[in-house]
Amino acid sequence: MLRFINFKKSYGNYAALEIGDLGVSNGIYWIRGVNGSGKTTLLKSIAGILSFEGDIQLNGKMTIKKNPVVYRRLVNFAEAEPLFPEFLTGREMINLFAKAKDALPGQEDYFIESIKMQAFIDRPLGTYSSGMLKKLSLVLAFLGQPKLILLDEPLITLDAAALKIIYEWIENAQRKNGTGFFLSSHQDLDLTVLADANEIIVEDKTLKFIAE
Repeated sequence: MLRFINFKKSYGNYAALEIGDLGVSNGIYWIRGVNGSGKTTLLKSIAGILSFEGDIQLNGKMTIKKNPVVYRRLVNFAEAEPLFPEFLTGREMINLFAKAKDALPGQEDYFIESIKMQAFIDRPLGTYSSGMLKKLSLVLAFLGQPKLILLDEPLITLDAAALKIIYEWIENAQRKNGTGFFLSSHQDLDLTVLADANEIIVEDKTLKFIAE
């Protein structure tokens, strides 16, 4: 699914994360690590939000440096604490992402309805609670035909019912579409639900696979 090619992310003189030549096969990965270990840096770099040295290849075909537009269309990212323009409505935000990600017409309806956003989808985002914003960010992450979805702390601010739905979305996307997932979480994932999830520890500025 992914190959890191001499990857290095630095902040000034501080080398935050270094990954030489490493391939990661398709699947669901739980990214663990203490605060400041580089989990969010890793996800934002893969998403193409942060600049870095080296390159990242997707599915053996394209890299973020050589094919940035196509790559970003196939890699979706949901932030831990999403920030959106407060004057837009949830539906307007979804419409913008759906167009950018070449989503099929009406694809968003399933996600809006299953996570129960109908009551506030047309309200300005400035009126949304943190839980509402989280639901919106997760809907956006599943739009289009992504090959890889990156979820930074996807479990925070969600109630039990919403968590169950997110797990279902992940399982369905992996089983039906072969979509890969990187999830970072301080909370324990329900590994009885995500039975095939592999654990990766971000430690000592690199990645360590705990289970394959």
